[in-house]
Amino acid sequence: MTTDVLILLIVVAVLAAAVLIVWVRSHQSFSTPTERAVHNALHTASLAARPLRRGLNTESATEAAPHLRELTGAAGLGITDADGTLLTWHGDFPELAEQFCAAALRAVAGERRILLQRSELQHAGLGTTAARALIVQPLIVEDAGVIGVLGVLSTESPVPGMLGAISEVARYACGQIELAELDTSRARLDRAEVRALRAQISPHFIYNALNTVASFVRTDPDQARELILEFADFTRYSFRSAGEYTVLADELRNVDRYLTLERARFGDTLEVRVQVSPEVLGVVLPFLALQPLVENAVRHGIAGLGRGVISVVAADEGADCVISVEDDGIGMDPELLRSGGLDATETVPGQPSSLESAHVGLANVDDRLRAAFGNDYGLVVETAPGAGTKVSMRIPKFRPGITA
Repeated sequence: MTTDVLILLIVVAVLAAAVLIVWVRSHQSFSTPTERAVHNALHTASLAARPLRRGLNTESATEAAPHLRELTGAAGLGITDADGTLLTWHGDFPELAEQFCAAALRAVAGERRILLQRSELQHAGLGTTAARALIVQPLIVEDAGVIGVLGVLSTESPVPGMLGAISEVARYACGQIELAELDTSRARLDRAEVRALRAQISPHFIYNALNTVASFVRTDPDQARELILEFADFTRYSFRSAGEYTVLADELRNVDRYLTLERARFGDTLEVRVQVSPEVLGVVLPFLALQPLVENAVRHGIAGLGRGVISVVAADEGADCVISVEDDGIGMDPELLRSGGLDATETVPGQPSSLESAHVGLANVDDRLRAAFGNDYGLVVETAPGAGTKVSMRIPKFRPGITA
């Protein structure tokens, strides 16, 4: 046997083994045709969900249509908006799109399914490939009414099972679009909460900052100039319009501006200690999540005593970043806090708990953390009368879909 023949036999054997491995793995994963069919249907549904989660528009409808068509087994599939305007048509018989839009208006008006039989369809093809039915199914979302219409064109006579399957696909599409609206509503709520934080900053801090700058105008003009620049940068960042998230490095820079202005006000009586692991500077967190914690430490911890130490620590803890703001100020009474008597949350030392009855700024941050990352990522407060206060937040280093 020659060397060339031996090499050829080896190559053939390797290819045969590879084919065998692929065949065995595929049959081990799905042992029956039913299992394979279920897997394919779920995968197709997930592909349709992705664009629909962005809401119903021309782009999302165009992306979702091929997958919805596969789920329904349609020869052609169309989607309109609530006004009967065609968003997309995918598949055969595009000449029926105009007739579909007219039927869609009727489906919207009556909030019911419209069934057009072969005799009613125009230019429906010939022979066995002819279009035999157009099922026009309104997409109805609770509390919103009809948001669009799904049109399924079939080359077979419709039977109850087919109509039921189309109804389920429509219901599934409505669920994904409704989730998109919930995401939009949450984004609007996040923006409203950020506006609330900005409103909270302005009456308390701006007045003191301007008074501090005014006090330096005559005695130390250079210092007054520096403070004005810090104040300008602070307000520019705090009132920016870009995005609901930011990176920790930017939050820390803004906190430093805030503390620079507060140190100018308190002088040597306010000591600030900052310890940050470089690995967490790029962590993404809700915009203005850190500022209220530091402001709370100054206003409720230090201002009551006229002096004190504030520590800001950002530590790398595996998959998470843990940020804490601690003061050695007056602390808080648990009973008064629970009854709403003070603007901060309390727990006895060594027994941290979730934020429940807190300063509006801290409660706002707590809500936004939980909305973004889940209930495991809310604020934790440790405090007691005369023992200072420590407020901590845990943030995942990475969370899909959340970017600055």
